[in-house]
Amino acid sequence: MKDIKAKYPCFMWTVLLMSILTNILCGQTASAGLSLREEAVGALYKAGGYYRWQVAVHGGYVYYYSPDLKQRLGEGVATDSQIWVQPPGTPTVGMAFIEAYEATGDRFFLEAAQEAAEALIYGQLESGGWTNSIDFDPKGQVAQYRNGRGRGKNNSSLDDGQSSSAIRLIIQVDQALDFNNTSIHQSAQAALDALLAAQYPNGGFPQVWTGPVKPQPVMKASYPDYDWRTEGRIKEYWNLYTLNDNVCGYVAETLIDAVNIYRQGRYQTALKRLGDFFLLAQMPEPQPGWAQQYNYQMKPIWARAFEPPAVASDETQETLETLLTIYRVTGDTRYLEPFERALSYLKRSVLPEGKLARYYELKTNRPLYMVRDGKSHSLTYDDSKLPSHYGWKIDSRIDEIEKSYQALKQNRNAILNKSLTNSQDHSIRAIINQLDSQGRWISTYQGEPLIGQPKFKPGEAYVASEVFSKNMEMLSHFISDN
Repeated sequence: MKDIKAKYPCFMWTVLLMSILTNILCGQTASAGLSLREEAVGALYKAGGYYRWQVAVHGGYVYYYSPDLKQRLGEGVATDSQIWVQPPGTPTVGMAFIEAYEATGDRFFLEAAQEAAEALIYGQLESGGWTNSIDFDPKGQVAQYRNGRGRGKNNSSLDDGQSSSAIRLIIQVDQALDFNNTSIHQSAQAALDALLAAQYPNGGFPQVWTGPVKPQPVMKASYPDYDWRTEGRIKEYWNLYTLNDNVCGYVAETLIDAVNIYRQGRYQTALKRLGDFFLLAQMPEPQPGWAQQYNYQMKPIWARAFEPPAVASDETQETLETLLTIYRVTGDTRYLEPFERALSYLKRSVLPEGKLARYYELKTNRPLYMVRDGKSHSLTYDDSKLPSHYGWKIDSRIDEIEKSYQALKQNRNAILNKSLTNSQDHSIRAIINQLDSQGRWISTYQGEPLIGQPKFKPGEAYVASEVFSKNMEMLSHFISDN
């Protein structure tokens, strides 16, 4: 904290002045003729100043904080020297600052985003990407990864958007700085080079890479010709083609940002190759969806003990959503070809209660679940005693996906607005009113599932980076549009 204040002393005056302003804008006098936009600007500075000056550690962030900031949580308890890369950690918060900078033009927010990018660069691995967290303590495990020591060194991960989200923030900061910051520009180029080198010839990506991948034959997906329940397990499944946890969706967003920022054809080529992989990976009838992961022969395989070879409804929906995104960028109608079969398949797979099973058994399409006995898992068709640590049933997004598909099919230039620009005034008003006197949005745990599975007690208060980021983005979009 002190080192940041010393580095940017002029911004302390900015924060002080904006604090006075926001006390006026967001206080009792807010109704005295001030526009909603003026109040939104005040809230943006107040919340941004609190998160930048009070919450950040070396410019980075974790998922959750106790209101007094003494407890910090990522995927488990974080030490005072750790930050999290995996969303909604440092990259997510940094992107919210970028949005605020674009809305206001104030370098206060750009400096905050730059600090987050520099924190990520500290933890960039030799393989070009990131693992899920960074430790600034020289004795910390992740710092040892960075310095080429310790177990698990050099494993760049795409799991849950780790490397993808870090790359997106760094390249957007690179653009905002007009590509003039040498360390940020070099980090961005190294990360993008490594990402492209991790793409297989068929266009797919592994969950983890340590260097350029070895070429594999290109073939279409097919069902295992062996007993998949007992055969075909691969220990290091993370080296193979992965769709789990929206790996490819995050990569697509990263490549699109690279296309828009650097205007280099190789990123567009990589994006189209990813789209081609989706076409190859669609399973044949009777289940024309997608699996979570495939071996090099393009057959669905086991991952963790509770992740069997199966057609996976969440990955199928994510794949369709990503194909729509790729089509909007490329205009290539081939990426719409899988939709009729896939949507028809999803519709006939909906459970009686309107949800989708996470897994459907290969060929039979029976909903497939797991039961846990101690440390072991066993497959079952019975959904009455499901473990609580995993989402065995998921919400259907079939209607939304089909509407988007039909809109694009009828007008290839249709742009589906998923932004926050159409937020109603009452939503912005609620965000402003929920901001407390210190500049915090305080959440209260009600028993709902949370990212990272923190062990909050019902009624316990906390500050969430995800809430901060979403609210900052909504305020920024509202300011830009008004």
